[in-house]
Amino acid sequence: MAALIQTVLQERAGGRVALVMIANPAKLNALCVAAIEQLSAALRGLAADDDLRAVVITGAGAKAFSGGVNLEDLGATTSATAREGITRLHRCITAVRECPVPVIARVNGYCIGGALELAAACDLRIAADHARFGMPEVRLGIPSVIEAALLARLMGAGRARWLLLTGELIDAAEALRWGFVERVVDAAGLDAEVDEALDAILAGSAQALRAQKRLNRAYEEMPFPQAVALSIEEFERAYATGEPQRLMRDYLARKRK
Repeated sequence: MAALIQTVLQERAGGRVALVMIANPAKLNALCVAAIEQLSAALRGLAADDDLRAVVITGAGAKAFSGGVNLEDLGATTSATAREGITRLHRCITAVRECPVPVIARVNGYCIGGALELAAACDLRIAADHARFGMPEVRLGIPSVIEAALLARLMGAGRARWLLLTGELIDAAEALRWGFVERVVDAAGLDAEVDEALDAILAGSAQALRAQKRLNRAYEEMPFPQAVALSIEEFERAYATGEPQRLMRDYLARKRK
């Protein structure tokens, strides 16, 4: 089976970062069955790395983050195989959401359908100014499902409905205005912008960032009282490591100089 997902580990000053690339540029980095399975496996493997600090997901080349689920696979889907196929993609995107460290989507071009849902599952999204975003499923006879449910939380219900009901594409500037992406830069500056975000993340405490990632998920899914209760537990657990005390002593010592 061809390697459609490539993972490179980088040892930076602040710790280990993984670059995960969807590597099928001839087909706009389409998410075929093999790519989905390989991406799931790569993310599950990375989640087990206790030294990992952050993950960047991107597409090969300069044209597409990913054009979404392979249309040949969708065209060959039947009522007997539909549930299995969409559940496979859901498991893959869930692996992104369950990754214990921050995940950045480096959006270097088209980000369509299932790929937009993949980007939505990331913690941060940084896009090149030529990127295009859309959910065209209704134009192909199917609804947008699974992690399309995340879109209203990121951009608001009305804007999410616009994408889901019209199937139209929006450009990177509009995606920024709508709140779907956090940064838009020209293509030449994309890597520098991602590096800047990584530097900011790596400046944080490793254990605190993992705790914050757990809490961010809880804030999305739990009722308010339960989320607050969990946050108090995480706060107490952080102090049990001794790291907050050390970092605050160091900070105060630098401030006195």
